[in-house]
Amino acid sequence: MARRTSGITLQQLQSFIEVAAEGSITAAADLLFIAQPTMSAAMKDLENRVGRALLLRSARGVTLTAEGVEFLGYARQVVEQVALLEQRYLGRPPSRRLLGVSTQHYSFAVDAFVRMVKGTDTADYEFSLRETRTWDIIEDVRTLRSELGILYRNDFNRNVIDKLLRDSGLAFHPLFLAEPHIFISRRNPLASRKRATLDDLADLPRLTFDQGANNSFYFAEEILSTLSSRQEIRVSDRATIFNLMIGLDGYTISTGIISDDLDPEIVAVPLDVDERIEIGWIGHAAIPLTDQAQRYLEEVRAVVAGFGVALIG
Repeated sequence: MARRTSGITLQQLQSFIEVAAEGSITAAADLLFIAQPTMSAAMKDLENRVGRALLLRSARGVTLTAEGVEFLGYARQVVEQVALLEQRYLGRPPSRRLLGVSTQHYSFAVDAFVRMVKGTDTADYEFSLRETRTWDIIEDVRTLRSELGILYRNDFNRNVIDKLLRDSGLAFHPLFLAEPHIFISRRNPLASRKRATLDDLADLPRLTFDQGANNSFYFAEEILSTLSSRQEIRVSDRATIFNLMIGLDGYTISTGIISDDLDPEIVAVPLDVDERIEIGWIGHAAIPLTDQAQRYLEEVRAVVAGFGVALIG
């Protein structure tokens, strides 16, 4: 890395934040109406000025180095403070509210996101919600593509998840403990049962969320991932998994928290197993949450409490 030179501009900080969010210099340049070579040169100049490598470049895009993650936290604080100064003393309109959330496929996370957006007190905002794979959630938060992530751990995957989080500079914060349920169609014969057993599921297709290249039992979104199943279908999104519940009488195992408004054809039936699902949020251990992220977590807690589930802390 070249010797650092004086002066970091606000425009460079804003551009760097956009590059980090998009994971691509080209995509960030397009959003900011800047030529790609100009954006690329600006990022190299920024690295020269700070005397450190902030970005790892590859054919797939860019990711943040460990120092890049730390730098991004400071850059965001500077840009936010400048926006507050301009709003207070120059009469500028409030800046667009920004928040990125990455989550496993939980309807309560979507429900809380809807509530947060509806409660936003500005007409201009920009949010992102990514329902994605477990590994990608951790990577999104590590690189600050998302400010926080929602995922689960239990006795089976806890050591692996915790080590990966520590190695990524992240921390897990418990939200609640959930009793395992099966999600099934309202027309499924088990829908009227007070509880279901593993034997009841033996002849039904088990539906799981595909984990891609990181398809380890430890990264599965469903507990009991090591149990064999005669019929198994992997899917990539909640809409597909719900359609297969209805069309094939399939099931998946989750928290039991499901919104009738968002998923009216699906019901949750308690599963008779000696397991608990610990749901929590992950974020950078050294970077405090923004007010917007805290508001989102407040909505998550409110949604969960509305189902009679006890919160942790």
